[in-house]
Amino acid sequence: MAPHRVAVLVLPRVLPIDLGIPTQIFNARPNTPYELTVCGGARGSVMTSTGFTVGDTAGLPALAQADTIIVPGYWEYQRPPAPEVAAALKLASSRGARIASICTGAFALAAAGLLDGRTVTTHWASADELEELYPRVRVDRGVLYIDDDPLLTSAGVTAGIDLCLHIVRKDLGAAVANDIARELVAAPHRDGGQAQYIAQSLPEPTARTLADTREWALNHLDEPLTLEVLARHARVSTRTLVRMWRQETGITPHQWLLTARVNHARELLEVTDLGIERIAAQSGLGTSTNLRARFRDALGTTPSGYRRTFQRGPDVPERHAAP
Repeated sequence: MAPHRVAVLVLPRVLPIDLGIPTQIFNARPNTPYELTVCGGARGSVMTSTGFTVGDTAGLPALAQADTIIVPGYWEYQRPPAPEVAAALKLASSRGARIASICTGAFALAAAGLLDGRTVTTHWASADELEELYPRVRVDRGVLYIDDDPLLTSAGVTAGIDLCLHIVRKDLGAAVANDIARELVAAPHRDGGQAQYIAQSLPEPTARTLADTREWALNHLDEPLTLEVLARHARVSTRTLVRMWRQETGITPHQWLLTARVNHARELLEVTDLGIERIAAQSGLGTSTNLRARFRDALGTTPSGYRRTFQRGPDVPERHAAP
């Protein structure tokens, strides 16, 4: 398996949790081709926002070799990165590298001019500042991440997990991404269009939530999961179910189930030889016609085309950096 080089660019006062997400997800595994490098503006150590240092980072030449570059959030995001950092990001973009930001890492991409004319996202609390500092950038405050290939941006903190798993899913398929999600004890697939900020307070630990019902639904996707069925499992009214579901996930039960069913169909296409009709039934999408329509809408391909791409097993992502 040929390598796919991932460089995580650590800027001064980097947010530790934002740094930990891509380094954990793109760390070397037997079933992935990723080779991970952590780099800074120069070789040496970089101070984090909480006072400890990240030591022995590579310098900017690592960006010149990277297929994918990820910029975690950092504390002093209003201050543009050093000119040599911006130049290295511009050069990487010009040769076709995929570049992604987590949280306030979007400010570094904007300072380099990479986000001009694009719709992006960042942490909801920093969205106004991003638009004020960089008027040519449009900010969507209501999503977890945006894939404007080859530039991707995510909202704050755990939305970085969703973005990185999305990248793995694009490169290697749903089965590998789901394996990594299980390792992280993370949601296997949260769609990028979900809300990043929900105004209601989080429920108390003893309060009723729909987590058990969502977990139950994932194990019964091949069944007719109407609002009435879900409400009966949760022991609430359908009206209460819809309200609580939106509060806890940011989307409706129908949207959530559709995403879950498409994702399950993707994994079945990757790891089984089941026919299209059988996969449509087992994923709860009903018929092969509906399965094809959902794949066209969500992925821009057919189930057969998706299977040809990913059933051969983990392979090299198609994007390669220039030598």
